[in-house]
Amino acid sequence: MPSGGRTGVVLVVEDDWLIRAEIVDELKRCGWKVLEASTGEGAIGLLHTLEPIDVVMTDIQLGGFLNGWDVAEAGRAARPKIAVIYVSGNAFNPNRAVHDSLFLGKPYRASHVAEACRSLLRA
Repeated sequence: MPSGGRTGVVLVVEDDWLIRAEIVDELKRCGWKVLEASTGEGAIGLLHTLEPIDVVMTDIQLGGFLNGWDVAEAGRAARPKIAVIYVSGNAFNPNRAVHDSLFLGKPYRASHVAEACRSLLRA
């Protein structure tokens, strides 16, 4: 059940600040509470706090040492029921994806992220 009511809390992990800002603005407009990280390390730090998080949306290619695959795996280890959305302009590797996750290829619209969040939380 989403911790923020009908919508919930989304952790947006994107190293491109302009893309991240667009997604964050759309999610907030749709009623989601949003946490942000620009690196995998920052995202994993947030995943290990007491802050409720229902969905993690992560770019696969991130600056720093950790990538989106690492973020999703750490997210599921820390919070087994967390929903995961991967985004990337590169090819998707289904062998690396966590179970029951979604993939959005770039370019995509910020509204697609909001719909994917709703879809995952309905499942």
